[in-house]
Amino acid sequence: MKILIVAATEAEVAPLISEFGISKSDFSEDSTTQNPDCKLLTANCYLLTTGVGMVATAFALGKHLAVNTYDLVVNLGIAGSFDRGIALGEVLEITEDVIAELGAEDDDKFIPIDELGFGKGVFHPTTEISNLYNLFNTFNLKKARAITVNTVHGNEASIAKVAARLNPQLESMEGAAFFYVCQQMNVPCLQIRAVSNYVEKRNRDAWKIGLAIKNLNTFAIEFLKLYA
Repeated sequence: MKILIVAATEAEVAPLISEFGISKSDFSEDSTTQNPDCKLLTANCYLLTTGVGMVATAFALGKHLAVNTYDLVVNLGIAGSFDRGIALGEVLEITEDVIAELGAEDDDKFIPIDELGFGKGVFHPTTEISNLYNLFNTFNLKKARAITVNTVHGNEASIAKVAARLNPQLESMEGAAFFYVCQQMNVPCLQIRAVSNYVEKRNRDAWKIGLAIKNLNTFAIEFLKLYA
């Protein structure tokens, strides 16, 4: 099975790169079959780092999938959690992702893009880990609902407002854009996130980015060894 790993930054998948190694020699600016931004990990697995945010993710992934085919595309990244029942560092499988700001304001009311009739703002994966293994889920990951934002929340009033409107568990800056591109290109996809912080007034001292990256990559390494 040929798998593409998609991450916003190299830092989020640094342990994965260290484990498998990369080969830049397989890619060149003149290549018509491979995107030079994608680095070889194993014979059947490739890595694409897109840059942070929805626009960068959609552009890089769309460009890459236009000239490359995969059996599965997996988005790996860290996320903030609205749900205090989710432990910092915990790894979760995203089952729904919403572009939280895509729509219009009508005074105090927010009208989502779907309701306006101009598009779609709610996205889902096209497969699940349990589907890949049929009879069992080796990793036993919890599932979570997420939102994708341009501005991560750090204000109590805005946090309360989005929580009341969408009741999300996690937030990232790329997830829904990743789902959108994969659906447009008809590619099986999964999104896996590890929680680095709680969504609250900005408090860097409480963040556990290192732990989240460690746990995320532990999952990814085991997944690829089993499935790639």
